[in-house]
Amino acid sequence: MCGFASLVAFGPAVPPGEQELQAMIRALEHRGPDGLSVRVDGRVGLAHARLSIIDLEGGWQPIHNEDQTVWIVFNGEIFNYVELRRDLERQGHRFYTQSDTEVIVHLYEEHGDDFVRHLNGQFAFALHDTRRRRLVVARDRVGIRPVFYTTVNGRIAIASEVKALFTLPEVPRAIDPGALGEIFTFWSALPPRTAFAGVRQLPPGHLLTLDLDAAAPGPQVTPYWDWQFPEEVDVGRSEASYAEELHALLIDAVRLQLRADVPVGAYLSGGLDSSIITAIIKRYTETPLRTFSLTFEDAEFDESEHQQAMVDHLGTQHTSIRARRADIAAAFPRTIWHAETPIVRTAPTPLMLLSGHVRASGYTVVLTGEGADEVFGGYDLFKEAKIRRFMARVPDSKFRADILGRLYPYLRNSPTSGRAFTQAFFSQGLDEVDAPWFAHLPRMTTTSRIWQFFRPEIREGLSAWNSRDALRAVLPPDIDRWIPMGRDQYVEAHTLMSGYLLSSQGDRVAMANSIEGRFPFLDHRVIEFANRLPPTVKMKGLTEKYILKRAFADELPPSIRTRTKQPYRAPDSASFFDQGTPVDFVEELLSPARVEAAGLFDAAAVGKLFAKSRAGRTIGFGDNMAFVGILSTMLLHDRFVRPATFSAP
Repeated sequence: MCGFASLVAFGPAVPPGEQELQAMIRALEHRGPDGLSVRVDGRVGLAHARLSIIDLEGGWQPIHNEDQTVWIVFNGEIFNYVELRRDLERQGHRFYTQSDTEVIVHLYEEHGDDFVRHLNGQFAFALHDTRRRRLVVARDRVGIRPVFYTTVNGRIAIASEVKALFTLPEVPRAIDPGALGEIFTFWSALPPRTAFAGVRQLPPGHLLTLDLDAAAPGPQVTPYWDWQFPEEVDVGRSEASYAEELHALLIDAVRLQLRADVPVGAYLSGGLDSSIITAIIKRYTETPLRTFSLTFEDAEFDESEHQQAMVDHLGTQHTSIRARRADIAAAFPRTIWHAETPIVRTAPTPLMLLSGHVRASGYTVVLTGEGADEVFGGYDLFKEAKIRRFMARVPDSKFRADILGRLYPYLRNSPTSGRAFTQAFFSQGLDEVDAPWFAHLPRMTTTSRIWQFFRPEIREGLSAWNSRDALRAVLPPDIDRWIPMGRDQYVEAHTLMSGYLLSSQGDRVAMANSIEGRFPFLDHRVIEFANRLPPTVKMKGLTEKYILKRAFADELPPSIRTRTKQPYRAPDSASFFDQGTPVDFVEELLSPARVEAAGLFDAAAVGKLFAKSRAGRTIGFGDNMAFVGILSTMLLHDRFVRPATFSAP
């Protein structure tokens, strides 16, 4: 995995300079510690930070085609590059490296902008076509790898992370209050918006093209792939045939994603998804299996018993690290530096600590089980939606209490523990049962309580904003005709997954330690297969990921196969206090003076939340999300906006 940057000048604007590009790419050195390179060609500059994984000796970038008319800087992996290269060589293309990156330039020569549809991978890149005088920027189908851009003074700057853009003195640094409204509703800003005013992100599955002869920057952004669900599903096939096809497809996805010229490890959480990935590696490949996991001192979050069950079952070489509350607090500022956005949970921080352990163990690539819950309907959200749709159809059912009581067995403070709260929580939006956002209304409502901590003028500025309208603007026009679970999955994949799980909790905390995460469940072939499945084989009754469990029943011990989904979580506000004593930076950042100076939150309201957290009384989701959300926003302001001269901490 790597990082890249590009700077393009239009009309009379100042052409890119080598020193500017050097500064941009040095800001991304954590993404590519093995070497930095820069190329300036008139009005186009390309820069690259390399993490060597394939073709360690020859894969240095920028990489070009035979006559050096097409150049590329690339972040990611093309897993089917071996097959693509073989086909391209048959068509007469000549290669000078063994890297997967070089396949892209020849594929572009052969297919034009359609080339991206041939790629199986996780990627972001900028490709300079000197003959056609254009720049093509692409992001992978589901948004595993990031791309950001901004336009200023007749130039467009593009980079893998926002911090590279901010090395340019002319790029303003300010938090966008509108983006905060979205983050404190959906957990992430809706693309192309980001947490920073004037900085945009390329949405997943999109191309950005620039005509270099244009008088002014005018990026054209177009989609090339998206999740699609049917209006009706084919129920003519047997469960056994679905399971057989899924079994073969996922084995092939893992096989492709093990391609590397460096050792590859795997995360083992103790849940179904990572257990399946590790079982496939062990049973169906020759790759030596090294596994890594997280444990917690808090029993509520710890899954070490289940991790050990899989280690014993497979006989893997395994190590784990224990994430203590104090460790989470100490590393949280670094998490925000890398995430470049407010977050409402501390969960990314232990994963950043784990990636550091992986790097120290001599590994640079790990496979994970991320994405299975979105693809196969594993989250509580999908169960909740099923129950709430039942409640809307049969409001007087005597079975309601029993059904609700089966949810959240892993939670110490379950939403179903109080009758009145349960009724209010699960009755939300029953008049919107056919809306695309129906499944997400409880989470959106709980998260948006953070708005009460905004300064009055911020709330006033957001008063005309409507979460449903904002979401509708980024949804497919035909989504209302899809099957209900398809609607639920689409919104989940395009908000929480791409904007938070694959970013703050994925790419950013892995690349903070120069670790590349790979996600076989997000192979687009697996997604397309799963999207055609009947919902009843994804969730049978309230058994989540039923077809996945059936497909790999023989590879897993019963304790893992039948275990109820337990979402990965970490201690939130409790991490920042030791018997009522706050961590130093927390007390400073949340002081009335600092909160007032940032101009985003109401200092008095934040003070009350701080006192409540200090007393250990922030036990609900709402208070914990508010505390972490406010603290992470203040850290973002402190590290990116407040300094007179922008630089890494």
